[in-house]
Amino acid sequence: MAGFLTAVSTKKIVSKPAIGQIQDLSIQDAATIDSPQSALQALRKQPSQGIVTNVLTFLNSPKVSLIISGPVYASIAHELVSNIIPTFWRVLKQRSKDAQSLSSILHNPTGIGHLLTRLRLLIAESRKKKAAGTAQDVLEFIEDTLDVLGRVLSGDDVSYSIWKEIQAFGKNDIQKKLMWKEFLAQVASGRILSIRAEAEDVLKEKGVGSSSSSGNDLADWLGRNIVHMLTVGDKGETYVTALTELSAKTLSLGYTDRLVANILAIVIEQDQVNRFADLVGRLKAFEQRKYCNAVIVYITKHFFQSEIVSKEDIPIDPSPVISGAACLLSSFVKDNEILMDHLISSLTSSTVPALEESLAIRRTVIATLAQDEDKLQTLFENCIKTFGGSVYVKHTPVLQQEALAQTSALCCGYVQRTQPMFVTMMAKSTYQVNGMSNRIGAASPRARFLGIAVGTAISKMVDKPELQLKIELEGSEATEAKWYERLTKVDDKIGSILDLQKKQATAFPTSGPASTPKPAAKAPKPPVITEIQGPRVIEVLSESEDEDADLMAYSKPDSDPEDDDEDPAAINRNKPTAPVYIRDLVADLRDQENYDRHELALSTATSLIRRKTNFGTEVVDHLEELATTLTGLQNGLELENFAQQRQQALIAVLLVRPAQMARWFARSFFSGDYSLTQRIAMLTTLGLGARELAGMKNTSTDDFIPATPSFPSKQLPPHLHKMYTEEKAANPVSKLTSSMARAMLSPIASQAADTLSGPNILKVRTFSSRMEVEAARKKPIPNALAQIVADNFFFPLTGRWWLQIRSSSDSIYSSTHLLPPFLQTLSLLLNASGPNTLSLPQMTREYWDLLLSVRGLASNDKAILGALLFGFLMLLETNENKERLATEQGKELMETQAWVKMVFEGLGAGSEEDERIRVLAAGVVIRCQEVVEKYQRRMAGALMDY
Repeated sequence: MAGFLTAVSTKKIVSKPAIGQIQDLSIQDAATIDSPQSALQALRKQPSQGIVTNVLTFLNSPKVSLIISGPVYASIAHELVSNIIPTFWRVLKQRSKDAQSLSSILHNPTGIGHLLTRLRLLIAESRKKKAAGTAQDVLEFIEDTLDVLGRVLSGDDVSYSIWKEIQAFGKNDIQKKLMWKEFLAQVASGRILSIRAEAEDVLKEKGVGSSSSSGNDLADWLGRNIVHMLTVGDKGETYVTALTELSAKTLSLGYTDRLVANILAIVIEQDQVNRFADLVGRLKAFEQRKYCNAVIVYITKHFFQSEIVSKEDIPIDPSPVISGAACLLSSFVKDNEILMDHLISSLTSSTVPALEESLAIRRTVIATLAQDEDKLQTLFENCIKTFGGSVYVKHTPVLQQEALAQTSALCCGYVQRTQPMFVTMMAKSTYQVNGMSNRIGAASPRARFLGIAVGTAISKMVDKPELQLKIELEGSEATEAKWYERLTKVDDKIGSILDLQKKQATAFPTSGPASTPKPAAKAPKPPVITEIQGPRVIEVLSESEDEDADLMAYSKPDSDPEDDDEDPAAINRNKPTAPVYIRDLVADLRDQENYDRHELALSTATSLIRRKTNFGTEVVDHLEELATTLTGLQNGLELENFAQQRQQALIAVLLVRPAQMARWFARSFFSGDYSLTQRIAMLTTLGLGARELAGMKNTSTDDFIPATPSFPSKQLPPHLHKMYTEEKAANPVSKLTSSMARAMLSPIASQAADTLSGPNILKVRTFSSRMEVEAARKKPIPNALAQIVADNFFFPLTGRWWLQIRSSSDSIYSSTHLLPPFLQTLSLLLNASGPNTLSLPQMTREYWDLLLSVRGLASNDKAILGALLFGFLMLLETNENKERLATEQGKELMETQAWVKMVFEGLGAGSEEDERIRVLAAGVVIRCQEVVEKYQRRMAGALMDY
């Protein structure tokens, strides 16, 4: 049959579409989207921009939301994030209406979840090896997705609008709760922060600029969202529960202090403190305590940061700021047993570091507790019990003992005014009698004085004149003891939030680094003139020169360095001049847009500060502002001697008011928002500044500045020059401790070689070197540091370190970056104070306990181990009274000897670092053996109960 039909010819006929089909093609771009299914189909068929606009218009209607559960809406979200954003976002964002529509559609947990998933996939894809073209596309996709995510989460009403959307489109209560919890898990648990930071790191690695976000920024945003929900929402149970869950979830982010500070700044300004306090009262007990601690930190940093306590015998006036702060704190703890008990525990057990930093915050807390007589009596009783405990007296840092002594005096006055019989009972109790005995018999002079000051103040309140405790004190101790008596008369009242509003309006933040403008690049080269415009000067040569024969020829003028440049446009005739006022110096230091001005200010800062230290009060008036600016500087302009010049200026600032600024640097080191480099600069300032006060300037502050080479062209090869310049620019504290260790170990070299068969380094020097070292020692000089080193330099550092370590197990202050310079600084302070310092026994006790507590960290890190061994060696060298050392520190001495000997035996010779540590360990063991062998009988009696 097939053979019967044979094709003679073929012709292709183009069929014309029907009229209906023509209409479909013509209106494709204007297709009507009237259902989620049609929107999904349109998105899947490679839509044009017009169709995308129609889809966005439909999805942005009031009756449609991606928050509705279902496969269709989930698919729409996937298409929008995975296909529409990569293809159309850069076109859509040129029209603000379309960009706003897309952001509003994804403004829910479903959209945020798809954006985060998309970012995670793009990050993984960017780290795979692929062609250069595709890699660039991936980076663009990441940048676009981050842009959309930023727009979705922009605004203070995000949380409120999402909650309203969940309530409007959720099917039932269970689904609504699950959706809200999903949103909280996305924004308040760190999921957005981690993924966004990872994506920004990918862009930076590939050289693509992007705006960086931080945890502080997210905490600020969450704080504003909480305040917005707090002020505009209703008081229904469902709404309040959702807000409570948001407030609780944000605690897991890790930026509680920043979050609460941002919330309080707004609610104080808007007078919404009571509403926020009611919200905190609905949280769980441990969450309430976290918020309460953050409130205390906020009050301390923003209202009492610049507090200066003058322990003079003058009346202590009431403060409106303290009254306002007491009103703020009272709003949270009023009728709240949990927070009342927490405040009592915090005042007596030192669990909140902020309470140890400021007398004003302790006055605030006690004024708050004074509203409840029973709680105030409980606080006073706990203070008496803790303050006189033998273990507390012996092992607690002096900073915490001083804080508790002040708390006891303040509390005693409040209780005396309401319940005088209770004060009399506590003054005659066993706790007070035994506590006074422990205090008077304490080895530390400071511990004895605190016991005498508090005991005398209490005795004058309850005893008759002939029966009052009278102990004669002299000098500054007598004045300070009268100041403690003044504390018992302090009576702060609950004020008004208006007091804080006035203070907040004029407050100047000093806790963190100075806010400097974004650093610019080095001074740009001026434009080069390539064509001369305007009339030209033409030289006319005369054939006859006889007319000028009688003129005298002048010699050429000296060359102007500014005219060396052949390009006249490159000559800078408006060079900045060095500042002559401190306010101008601060302004120039903050100006990092002007290269010459900033460089000149930094190079002349030290000389200007030192020159004007005793010239009027100009430096003193700007002292903390100047310290904040210098500490917060960043080397954005890549100045050559930036670190050295800044260090010199910081030391000059410290020496203006050593006691005041030493406390400021110690407080800022632990509480300010600074980088590791800036914190190390503070430690260096304290260590080297203390040595200069002690008369050791030329061995500490001058040697670490590299000298400017006379002939820059006569340099080593580049690789050697770089190596030696890096070594020269090392941390001056580390270099100083190394030289001091060599000086201390050289006299005992021969003894170490004989007793321990020490390493080869110790065998190089002979016994005759002891006489050389003794002959090289300088004569005693006046030590201006000895009187202020303990209370202003040493104890603030050790006391705050203990507080930070106890509050956080993984604190940065126990890391390998900060702990070695911290220990080295304490060693330098101990050495600079000298063996005749009155507070040396207490400093020795605190430092020895601190060193023994970090043995576990030192076992795993050679840098910490070296600093630890140097600290032990410095303790044994500075305490020349070895008899007292054996009597009072016998247990620590034996424990140190046993542990260091074990370290010495476990270290293997080989590397230079191991050899250096073996040298230190051998020196510590030998010094311990000298004391043990000489006073072993006395130590045997003291260690009978060990």
